[in-house]
Amino acid sequence: MIWALIGILLGVIFGLAIDIPIPLELTRYTAVVSIGILDALFGAIRAEVTKDRYNAIIFISGLFFNVVLAIAITYLGDKLGLDLYLAATVVFTFRIFSNVGITRRAILENFLQKRKQKRAF
Repeated sequence: MIWALIGILLGVIFGLAIDIPIPLELTRYTAVVSIGILDALFGAIRAEVTKDRYNAIIFISGLFFNVVLAIAITYLGDKLGLDLYLAATVVFTFRIFSNVGITRRAILENFLQKRKQKRAF
């Protein structure tokens, strides 16, 4: 897990340091792919914190599926003349907030449980 966080931090630093222009036609794709990646990442963090069955294969397949689905929905919307990328953005964002809320609650419960155990001694 720590390696994933280090990789993300390095990716953000390099992304901010290197100025790569994105063509205007691809900004919707970039946005939905980024949010799809964040959804998979926060899902993995939630699984790790809540002691669910975290599995790297499931994470990688979820990441890949999110990216492909986001691109497909955006492409379909472009072909139909609809802003379907907004639907993908809303759903991924909802899932991100849900995973962050579950993670926050699990961390807080673990903290309170440890604090309670310290007081018992």
